Amino acid sequence: MLTNLEEYNNPLLYDDENEQYTEDVAFLLTEAAHKSGIILDLACGTGRATIPLAQAGHSLIGVDIHPPMLQEAQKKAEALNLSVKWVEQDCTQLDLKVKSDFIYIIGNSFQHFLTNEEQHAFLRSVYTHLNDGGTFIVGIRFPSIEELTPTEAEEYWKSYQDPDTGYTTEVYISSHYDAIKQIQHNLTTRKIRDYDKTIIKEITSKIDLRYTFPQEMEHLLTRSGFIITSVYGDWKKSALTNQSTQMIYVCKKQRVNSTLQQGF
Repeated sequence: MLTNLEEYNNPLLYDDENEQYTEDVAFLLTEAAHKSGIILDLACGTGRATIPLAQAGHSLIGVDIHPPMLQEAQKKAEALNLSVKWVEQDCTQLDLKVKSDFIYIIGNSFQHFLTNEEQHAFLRSVYTHLNDGGTFIVGIRFPSIEELTPTEAEEYWKSYQDPDTGYTTEVYISSHYDAIKQIQHNLTTRKIRDYDKTIIKEITSKIDLRYTFPQEMEHLLTRSGFIITSVYGDWKKSALTNQSTQMIYVCKKQRVNSTLQQGF
């Protein structure tokens, strides 16, 4: 995982491109309304979801492996006078010394666990830190044919304007998919244009993402000691269909014997 972090080297750029997305945050706020105690936001990044939940009065620990992202999250929380505990840890090896009734991982971050071993280790970490009957929510991309189709040529994704400079950034993505390892290799190119629409800078970064299929995800979660209570095709609670773009799993922790958890 430590070699797959190029996309997160610039936290301000990350926020420019992602902070406006709030559908998952609204979902989590509804779920959190019925929870008490500490909430764990795993792979929290710059606190896109952590901070709104803290603003709603919840106690949170935000965990991430990338120091610059956590530093930006702490900076934003302090500017709002919010008390959030930010922890730099590998989410496959969590050791937080707390138990929680509510743990979540969003932003498709589960796709950063590229191997079976990493996926299993992460789910064991969640299980260990979740109270019996507690809720675990994970949201990832749906592995549709369209999602996994290679785009060797640059494919336009989106544009946005820098509020400070007024310059426009166009984001393009090219990718190829390794069907054996279920990993998509992505190259992102950001073209920054000035007021005259002239490209003044190009920034490229790479990221690898593991895709997990619905039946596979169900197997992973149930074998890790979770009961799946709901599955959605988006954060608005639409049914999961072949046309879905996301998979949202809402789970509860159940007791399982140690041989089951270790029997992958």
